[in-house]
Amino acid sequence: MSEPIDQPGEFIGRPAASLRGIVIRYRGHYMAGARPARVTLPSASVTLLLGWEQPLTIRSGPAQGVAPALWPAMIAGPQTAPTVAGFDGAGYAVEIDLTPLGAYQLLHLPLHHLARTVIAPDHIMGPGWAASTTERLAAALSWPRRWQILDALLARRLSAGTLPSPAAVQAWSLLRERGGAVSLRELTRATGLGQRRVQQLLREHIGLPPQTLSRIVRFHRALAVASSGPDSLVDLAGRAGYHDQSHMTRDFRALSGKTPGELLHLMRRRPAGHSGGHIQPFNDFGLPAPPSRPAGFAVPVPADPTKAPSPPRRSCAPPPSSSGGP
Repeated sequence: MSEPIDQPGEFIGRPAASLRGIVIRYRGHYMAGARPARVTLPSASVTLLLGWEQPLTIRSGPAQGVAPALWPAMIAGPQTAPTVAGFDGAGYAVEIDLTPLGAYQLLHLPLHHLARTVIAPDHIMGPGWAASTTERLAAALSWPRRWQILDALLARRLSAGTLPSPAAVQAWSLLRERGGAVSLRELTRATGLGQRRVQQLLREHIGLPPQTLSRIVRFHRALAVASSGPDSLVDLAGRAGYHDQSHMTRDFRALSGKTPGELLHLMRRRPAGHSGGHIQPFNDFGLPAPPSRPAGFAVPVPADPTKAPSPPRRSCAPPPSSSGGP
């Protein structure tokens, strides 16, 4: 049964089989009123957003000097800093979350042009594309019908796209499978290419240099591991591939502005339900699921960073604050 088109909330759609590995998911949003700003954590994924009625307001980030502004439509490339955004009134929005290699094929341009910034879709998709696509989505009578419209549009672009370099696919796959714990030397051995060529390929296909990608993937790996309940923050650092807890804390501060304890505490405070949370899902580009742990294990996170730790909780959904999209 289709979700009511006029019911406020967040609605998740799966792409057609031909787009799997290209499109991560579709997300539809209907806000009956203003929605608090949310934080989108740094990620290697790419998001295309189309909205109607109230536009998205970006309040801070991305790194490439994008001033706070209203965005009825946008493409957000790979990010290395949090983005805070929200809606100041009622409206609809559709997000298309793309894998980096999927974005490379669909958008028909090297991804370093999108890194650390957001741009209007028409700059890439052609004049009038955002308005005509949004008009069709707004006229659809159900969320599944909207997913079908997107499937057809994206499949058409994909058929005209360029396949990624096998070496870039191999390097990115290795980074993901190893949770970011791969050196540039290991990537050169795996691909049979020189260091400079590997760096060029990842910049072109993923948008960021290998060291930055390793840092982001390891950060997301740590968030995924946290959901399986490590014994402590020291254990979390070891299982996520950091040299030690200090190394993890430095990376968390650099990528989120918070310590591991502070960020995980915010994640645990996320209200239940699709539309209640303020932090976007963190595992956006296909990291292997961490091994499960017996019930009862959890990272002890202070209820208030200035006070003693409270008993651990097992929930670990993404933290409170906003997305580069809704």
